[in-house]
Amino acid sequence: MKKLSYVFLSLIFFSSIFLVACVTKNNEVVFQVPDKTHTLIFIDKTASVDVSTPFVAEKFKKILNDAIQSNINIKGDKFDVYFIHENTSKGQFFGYTCKAKNPEIEGVNTNDAKLAIHDYESKINKERSKVFRMASNALMNKNTSTSNLETNILASIPVIAQVQAGEAERVQVYYLSDMIESVKNGRDFQKKAPKDEEEAKNWAIQDFEKINRTQIELSKVSVSMILPFDATASSKINNPTISIYWKTLFEKLGVSSFEEK
Repeated sequence: MKKLSYVFLSLIFFSSIFLVACVTKNNEVVFQVPDKTHTLIFIDKTASVDVSTPFVAEKFKKILNDAIQSNINIKGDKFDVYFIHENTSKGQFFGYTCKAKNPEIEGVNTNDAKLAIHDYESKINKERSKVFRMASNALMNKNTSTSNLETNILASIPVIAQVQAGEAERVQVYYLSDMIESVKNGRDFQKKAPKDEEEAKNWAIQDFEKINRTQIELSKVSVSMILPFDATASSKINNPTISIYWKTLFEKLGVSSFEEK
């Protein structure tokens, strides 16, 4: 049944892509080029996140698949995976750039245009499958070094800023993490988390002011925080003040959207 469901969902997905990419205007097939997208995935590789837990693995893999299907569409789309640990800014595990060329259908008859788009979709699907395998390997990769003792999430912000300065029209950022910053010479939410909403916002504003000395502004960026907790997790496990801290910080940095899942 699961296999049948997957095939069914795949058929729905590819039908929807065809409808988005291919429209008929004055009896002529037109390919609508989507925005060029750069996707950044930050996967927590510290001791506090166990991706071998079935719930966490399934949740994170679904997000990876959704991100790949949504954001790898045209030649030049980029997909990078970084590890969150002691040295997050240098933690790139892999980077991939989409190679499939957009279909050339100008002046082509309807049937040939549809065949060209079908060929394009087939190539895109192969690339997506390749990236999903790479991303899944990254997710399950174990970090047994001492770098797993610190969780430097704030170090990801300069990485995002550098990507925004590139040619992508959209930057999609996904954190697969409990978002518990834990740095010896900085914020350490394991030792001391914000006691309430007010303190969380104040800390975020303080850290924004430190970051903004370099004039970082993330207007092209959408941020999604994917937490390794289910809906029934207690506030002791899934501390809402930590989420408030990050929401406040990213909003101050000017992100176009922010969500928590």
